[in-house]
Order: sequence, then structure tokens, then C-alpha cells
Amino acid sequence: MYRILIADPLAAAGLDILRESGSEVVELAAEDRPRLVELVGDFDALVVRSATKVDAELLRAGRRLRVVGRAGIGVDNVDVAAATELGILVVNAPTANLISATEHTFALLLGLARNIAAADASMRADEWKRKAFLGRELKGKTLGVVGFGRIGQSVAARARAFEMKVLASDPYLDPAFARRWEIELLPIDEMLPEADVVTLHVPLTDQTRGLINERRLALLRPTALLVNCARGGVVDEAALLAALDDERLAGAALDVFAEEPPVDNPLVRHPRVLTTPHIGAQTREAQERVATETAKMLLAALSGSLAVTAVNLPFGAPSGLGEPYLKLAEQLGRLASSLLEGGVKEVKVDLWNIDEELRVPVTVAVVKGALTPYLGEAINFVNAEHVAESRGVEVVRATHSSAGDYPHLIGVQLESEGSSVQLAGTLFGDSDPRVVRFGGYQLEFRPEGRLLVLENRDLPGVVGKLGTLLGAAGVNIAAIHLARQGDVAEAMAMAVLRLDQEPAPAVVEEVVDLPEVRRARLVDLS
Repeated sequence: MYRILIADPLAAAGLDILRESGSEVVELAAEDRPRLVELVGDFDALVVRSATKVDAELLRAGRRLRVVGRAGIGVDNVDVAAATELGILVVNAPTANLISATEHTFALLLGLARNIAAADASMRADEWKRKAFLGRELKGKTLGVVGFGRIGQSVAARARAFEMKVLASDPYLDPAFARRWEIELLPIDEMLPEADVVTLHVPLTDQTRGLINERRLALLRPTALLVNCARGGVVDEAALLAALDDERLAGAALDVFAEEPPVDNPLVRHPRVLTTPHIGAQTREAQERVATETAKMLLAALSGSLAVTAVNLPFGAPSGLGEPYLKLAEQLGRLASSLLEGGVKEVKVDLWNIDEELRVPVTVAVVKGALTPYLGEAINFVNAEHVAESRGVEVVRATHSSAGDYPHLIGVQLESEGSSVQLAGTLFGDSDPRVVRFGGYQLEFRPEGRLLVLENRDLPGVVGKLGTLLGAAGVNIAAIHLARQGDVAEAMAMAVLRLDQEPAPAVVEEVVDLPEVRRARLVDLS
């Protein structure tokens, strides 16, 4: 029997599922919430919503804690890195609020376009100012969707019902998939000037933080509207405020903020901003789905199943060599994706002499690794293939009986519009993952840590120049791995350097500018 602590209110449907499993379910009383750190140590699982912050201190206090269930799509309030380090699985319900978030997007858009909130406030003040609330129609307008995942697609489908033209910007969406949707796919900087309305549906990652900044706001028409039901950090709020004050943007509708709840945020009181307190998922239907999905995932995770919506790596499963192979496969996918120029269009996985029971998990692990640099914590073992499919990324798996020099081998090939990366790896012993083939090079290294990967002309002194340049920047080389194609003088060579410190971007640019270097890329697999 498991002991499960419910820190934030959970719909009855989810509580029923947990209790029917035979688990002891304890709902934390409001007056006991300040003592959560004291109480969590006696529980196997913790369920939270957005109100409770699950930081490293709380996780360390969970002596028995095996799973944290975040009843919702985001895990911004959970220290996932600390949970992973402590071996605590984090699960969530990433699809439960799909419809509710879609409908709230349109609620905000319609409210903004027709001045609903201001007109309602005027009526409550016993006013009748019909001419003060001149709105606009959506029919015939152009909707720009930033992030064409499941919610973005759902919004686009409903925009069609309003007879809107739909543009999309998603660097990792296959153009052929966009054509099937009959939408025009554009880079974001080309899409923004064309849009009457821009709606955001991207996760908050290092790559999307501040995505809508001063420069991109300047690309919008002065008559354009901006809707954000995604994450507050995606928009530079200071730049948005300036654009509204200077009348370079007609209006904005915000359900999310960089700081929640917002404190003295002038956007909340701005006359051309419509705001709601992060209620995109606040519907009866979504809350029930969130509760039931979270409860089922929590119980599956406690039982050790890999079939869970986990936002961090699973622990304790699968048995035998399964977990090291999954780690190898994921790192191969991450490394290849980080080196690929452009968005992933195809993932090909070749498996040489890999046990049948591991073929699907290993393939999913490669896909998860390939998408992680772009989508961050939104990708997990359960949804990786589905997300790839929803974005038009083709996944191909082939199995082979002989691996040549190695008893087992995992090959990964990623394709974009104009780039291709090929890797292959295996295990040394039972748990030592190694890359053993890199493009046309026979090169062996561990896919971990900070790696400086470069291809150069095979001339004397290149390694010395690298060492001098990095040393002058205070960056220590922990390991260096070299290979070249053939024995011809001045052939091309490849080097992979594992670094103890992260070099500044300017240092990497200096490496790229070396006359012998053809290309170089810094990849962080820590």
C-alpha cells in the first residue's frame, strides 16, 4: 500500500482512482501547508498543482518520495533536475487541458477584439457608451500561430470556422505536414508582419524565453493583437508594455505572466490589455481529466512502469541492460539533434543485434533525445513519438542481425531540409555508453558532459591551437578524441573535446574562425 499526499485540491475523480487502488490518500489541510516540508517525509508520492512549489529542499525532505505528480501540463513549479538527481520520478497530464486551453485562447481573442471586459465594466458603472467600444471581426483576418503542436493545431482548426487565414511558425514542423493542414509555414520573422492576430503555443525553454521581444514586436502591424495562453516568460513584458504605450500594437490578451501572481505589473491595468489569472485549464472537464490522468500516471509510476507521462528519466526500469541502452539511445538522439542544422524532419534508427523487447523503447528514447533540445521537459517516453508525428517528423526503424565489430549497435541518422547527422553507439561492458561511429569517422567517446565537436583539415598544430585558445579562456580540456578519414595528408579530421568549463560564445567563435576549422559546435549533454 502506498501513502500519497495531496498538497493542492484535486478533483474527486482522481481521488477515487487513488483510493480504489488501496493506497492511503491524505489531503493536506490549508492550515498544514506551511508544514509540508515536515510532513512529506512519510509519503511515497506527492500530488501538487501550480500553487505548491516543489523545490530541492522539499524533495530532499521526502525520504520515501518516489513520485511527484503534477496535476497539469507544466512543471514550472517542480525542480525537475533535483528530482532526477534524487531518483524521484515526475509525472504530469500533458494533454488533459488541450480543449480548455484552445477554447480559452478564443475566449480571450474574442473578448479583446470586441472589448468585452471594458464594455461590461462600463455597463456596471451605469454607462451606455456604444460608440466607445468599436470592435473588429475575425472573418478574413490572418491568424499567426507560433508553435504548431497539438494546441496550436486545435486553435488553427477552430480559426477555420471563423473563416480566418492561418499562418504557422514552427521551425521543427515538416512542410509536408503543414501542406496537409493547408496552412502556410513561415519563419517567425516573416510571419509576424503578415498576421492580424498572433497566438502563442510554445513551452517555456531556454530557446523560447523572450521569444516575443522588442525586435519581434516591432515586426507586428500597429493594428495587430497578441494572445498568450502559453507561458509568461515567452513574452518580454517590458517590451510589450512599451509597444502598447507607443501604440505600436493595438492590444494584448494575457492568461500567463513571467511572475505569477503578478505584482504591480502595469500590463494588468493597461487599458488595451485583457487579462485572466492563468485559467486556461480551469474548466470542470479539464480538471476532471487532469485529476484522472495524473492519478493513473502516479499509480503506474509507483508500480515501476515505463508507460507513464514522465518529464524526467525513469528509474528502476527496464530490467537488465535496458536502462543503459535507453540512456545511450537518448544521448545519441540529443547529440545528433544538437549538431543538426535546421529542424528535425526524419529520425532513422538502425538496431544491430538489439533484443526485440528493447527495440521500441530504444527507438522512443532516440526520438525523445532528438526532440529534447527544442521542446525541453514537454517531451517524455510516452509522448515522444506522438509529438514527432504531430509535427510531421518521420520515424523509421530498421533491425539488423550483425553489427560487424560490435556485438550490439544503435545507429541514429537525423535529417533536416539541408543537413544530415549520423552517429552510432554501443555499450562497453554492461553500462558504459560510447559513440563509436561519427559520420564517416571511426571515433570513440562517451556522449556526456560539455563537448566541443569540430571538423578540421588534418594539419599539424591544430590541437595545439585549440589547447592554447581554450587555456587562455580558462577552459580545461578533460578529454580529447581524434579521428581522420584515411591516411592522405591534409585529409579532413574530427575532434571531440570534453570540457570542464563552458566556454563563452566568443571563445567558440574564435575556434570556428581558425583557418583549419571547417565547422565547430558546442553541445551540452550534462
